[in-house]
Amino acid sequence: MIFMNMIFVDREKELQTLMQRLNSPTFELVIVYGRRRIGKTSLILRAISGRNDSVYYYATERNNLERFREVAQRKFPEVRYAREDWESLLHFLRDKVVIIDEFPYLIEEDKSILSTFQRIVDENRDSRTKLILLGSSISVMEDVLSYRSPLYGRRTASLKVGELKFRDLRHLGFSVEEAVKIYGFAGGVPMYLTRVTPPFLDWVNRELKRVDSFLRDEVDFLLRYEFREIGTYKEILRAISMGKNTLAEIRDYVKVGGEISSYIKKLERIELVTREVPVTESVRSKMGRYVIRDNFTNFWFRFVYPNLSLIEEGTYEITEGEYANYLGHVFERICREYVRDRYRVKKVGRQWWKDVEIDVMGLGNVKVAGECKWSEDVNPHSVLANLERKVERLGHTVDRYVVFARSFSTKEKMEKAELVDINDLNSWFMS
Repeated sequence: MIFMNMIFVDREKELQTLMQRLNSPTFELVIVYGRRRIGKTSLILRAISGRNDSVYYYATERNNLERFREVAQRKFPEVRYAREDWESLLHFLRDKVVIIDEFPYLIEEDKSILSTFQRIVDENRDSRTKLILLGSSISVMEDVLSYRSPLYGRRTASLKVGELKFRDLRHLGFSVEEAVKIYGFAGGVPMYLTRVTPPFLDWVNRELKRVDSFLRDEVDFLLRYEFREIGTYKEILRAISMGKNTLAEIRDYVKVGGEISSYIKKLERIELVTREVPVTESVRSKMGRYVIRDNFTNFWFRFVYPNLSLIEEGTYEITEGEYANYLGHVFERICREYVRDRYRVKKVGRQWWKDVEIDVMGLGNVKVAGECKWSEDVNPHSVLANLERKVERLGHTVDRYVVFARSFSTKEKMEKAELVDINDLNSWFMS
């Protein structure tokens, strides 16, 4: 029950869109996609809950036509009179709701399947059929939507299901401090979030000792959804997780023959990697650097991948100090979410130039600069003075400073700065 409730946190718009399409009086072709474990299947199953006019089919690597017929026939016995081809089966299911989950498996099994479904769509335009195609391979599903696809221009709606925000973790009943630790591991992916039982470090160290733990090969599964050969992609991700953020640094670490930019572009496309630029710069800025945008992937390459031998021996544990150090950048992401909510800025991110870096810079009607310390007993005056010097060196002016910390050595109201400790974060988190 907790997992199901978590799936539908902050999914009201997606669910409403699906319900509108399912209840429309016309034909619908809806494409739903997003990474594994994000809750696509649960979302569509919730949308069709209580309906008796639907067929849900989860595709596999082989024999999908035969298996789809068997599934459909159990719900609608008249399907047994149909010829065993997709056009005939969908003709017998006219005016029904037909859902095919992991549609990329159909494409892999039969390269002509998109042309087949183009004919099906064209033949059913005057019907009330609802055809919903789901997929976890972002690259394949975006190709399905592209102008080169036989289905281009035929979809009536598409939904890309993304991660939950940090504040959505409050619905699982975590304290804000525990939520920070869990978010550093799971990001906003519901399946990972609901596996954790606090305290987090106790849970994850027990999980690492399990011989059947999903932690050992989960990233391999993620990558194999997108790529046949994953070795180079894993090394690129490992390099970025170690702080090698430019193309030159990544290339030197990976030592792959030829150019690596094509590999990185594919990792960007499936949203494991992003090219980050200073918040005041355009996306074309030459100051860009690559970071892992997915917390689970970052966690895996920081703690699991380099320690697989020790994990296999059952001797590896993540210490409190190691994890607190890792959480520094995770905490910055949370602080940026806070600034976006609190100050209603239009744009928020990191700002840097040469050796000067500001953790949080918010741009809008109010310009905000912030520094983040995932530490106890932080001296706010020292941090604020340093932040002011950074802003001055970068040639900026700001309206408001914000200093974040787990706790401060002293805390008082400041005219030009807001001090945000774990208690203040908790108030925002729970609101």
